Amino acid sequence: MKLNKTAPYVTVEKPKAKFLKMPHTYVIILSMVLIAALLTYLLPAGEFDRVENKSTGNTVVVQDSYHHVNQNPVSLIDIPLAIVNGLVDAADTVFFIFIVGGVFQIINSTGTIEAVAARVGKTFMNRGLLIIPIFLSIFSVGGFTIGMSAEVMAFVPIGIAIARALGYDAVTGTAMVMLGAAVGFTAGLLNPFNVGIAQSIAEIPMFSGMWLRAIILVILLVVTSLYIIRYAKKVKKDPAKSIVFELEKEEGHDTVSMISLPSMKVTHYLTIITVLAGFGLLIWGVSEKGWWMQELAAFFLALGIIVGFLSKYGPSKIASEFVAGAKAITFGAFIVGLAKGIVVVLEQGHVIDSVVNGLALMVDHLPSFVQVLGMYFFQTIMNVFITSGTGLAATTMPIMVPLSDLIDVTRQTAVLAYQLGDGLSNCILPTSAMLMGSLAVSKIKYQEWVKFFWPLLLMWVVIGAFFVIVADIIHY
Repeated sequence: MKLNKTAPYVTVEKPKAKFLKMPHTYVIILSMVLIAALLTYLLPAGEFDRVENKSTGNTVVVQDSYHHVNQNPVSLIDIPLAIVNGLVDAADTVFFIFIVGGVFQIINSTGTIEAVAARVGKTFMNRGLLIIPIFLSIFSVGGFTIGMSAEVMAFVPIGIAIARALGYDAVTGTAMVMLGAAVGFTAGLLNPFNVGIAQSIAEIPMFSGMWLRAIILVILLVVTSLYIIRYAKKVKKDPAKSIVFELEKEEGHDTVSMISLPSMKVTHYLTIITVLAGFGLLIWGVSEKGWWMQELAAFFLALGIIVGFLSKYGPSKIASEFVAGAKAITFGAFIVGLAKGIVVVLEQGHVIDSVVNGLALMVDHLPSFVQVLGMYFFQTIMNVFITSGTGLAATTMPIMVPLSDLIDVTRQTAVLAYQLGDGLSNCILPTSAMLMGSLAVSKIKYQEWVKFFWPLLLMWVVIGAFFVIVADIIHY
């Protein structure tokens, strides 16, 4: 899950050179709270009139209704209370994240994902390049369902071992695991940590608009597969063409022992069946019964308990795994509350609508495709500073939603611009725990990975830009 991508160091050209220390994400968020408080002194206070859209039930801003109100600046003394109020206001989302994190730890602890990857590796061991799209697809499922992100580093050794056994290198093995999860997370078909949170803030049905996200997923998988295959073929033909040639000479090319990889057990099959059936029920509940945060949290809690018992866990084992998962995700859960503090400060100072109105006036006369591209690249830039998917949604969507209403961009398109801007750059940011953890496991240097990945990143960014324009044209 992308909720903890806080590797705070950026490597430079020489491995033994000094490190540039990045501010902690909490420090960045709290700095933004202070900036928000300063804006309540600098910007004129104002508000839009809002009405309920009877067809959708959403609360929308009224065009040309912006008007000034009495100034109400937020002082330094008010900031701690605003942060606490933000945590209280975001309590349903915060506890939803805790519960989902705990449940996914129960599922992950069963070893099902590792066993599936090993089974696929054994089955397709002699089918060469076919293993690349298969591994990408498997880990994309983890990305677009359970929000697999930093956890992917645990599976990188399997990918590398199989890649080397087939005559490829560590970059190939790392890419076919990590980029699969990244593509799935970005497409976010059923990802509760990016699409789910953003859509709840935008007041649109959770996981709606899945058809376009499915198309994006397929295209990203195809492009990524072809890119890795092209590189892998080049390395197999001439090992000296490997970006990590020196590493490969040090590590050797011993064929991995398939016996050492975990085998599928009955409990793994039961876990797979239960999770698939559970997500089918999830889609039905969201689309037919209008499930929201509370119902979804209850669903995931029940799913985790069932998977635990099917895996022959006792109640105490289930509880301990749940606590471990919730503990690991504390970073991301609290970011949502802290980011909500920014909104609370802007709302108390009556300047959030002033910010939205100013942005709307800036882009109102620009072509529509420029407006949505601006939203997309804004989210991409913000992702450099706020690397938590949920934190970025909580920080930016309260501004992007009313802005999209004013410039006649659908809220679904605003969510799409957020999720693509949030996800596509994760595999190059040195603040990404998924990236830096995977590189640490694989022993690949950051600059070596950048050399491999940057052409693919450009392709991804162009694909993302294309789809936000398409979404705007079709009023997605």
